[in-house]
Amino acid sequence: MSEREGLPDWAGQRARTAVPPGRAARFELAAKAIASAILRNRPIAEGGSGCPVVVEGLKDERALRALGFSGTVEKVNRGWDRSRLVAYLYESYCAARPNDGGPSLILLMDWDRTGGNLQTSLRDRLMALDAPIDEDLRMVLLRAMKPEGRTVESLLPHSQLLKPIIQGVLTNIG
Repeated sequence: MSEREGLPDWAGQRARTAVPPGRAARFELAAKAIASAILRNRPIAEGGSGCPVVVEGLKDERALRALGFSGTVEKVNRGWDRSRLVAYLYESYCAARPNDGGPSLILLMDWDRTGGNLQTSLRDRLMALDAPIDEDLRMVLLRAMKPEGRTVESLLPHSQLLKPIIQGVLTNIG
């Protein structure tokens, strides 16, 4: 039993292992995932892989740009039905794999219920076409940034704190 809480030692262990405690540790975890995605998203001419990030809308794109994404950002909310969007994404990006050998698209929907449903729908449709999808960034942000918000656009107010950490990670990689 834990003396402080009167609970068995294993109580709450899942929460401790799923997300590092403290804001600084969570931001560092998020920054590492963002830096990795920035490298994949950079145009090939700038040393990246040219892998586009797919987000829900314009505010999400603004948040990514503020964090340092310089490559293609595709938006789901453009007035197209999902079938047309999936066909466009597949034809535009999935015919050839990126030069890093990874998945052709980074799928980053919000980590709320609507975003989760959209993420599942797009992932399933693209994977049915044998198009591998990179969901690593979303999974890390879902765990690390949940207290700060449940949307991609909620990263924007934190960009000033995250950007120096991201730059440090990118400097160490490059």
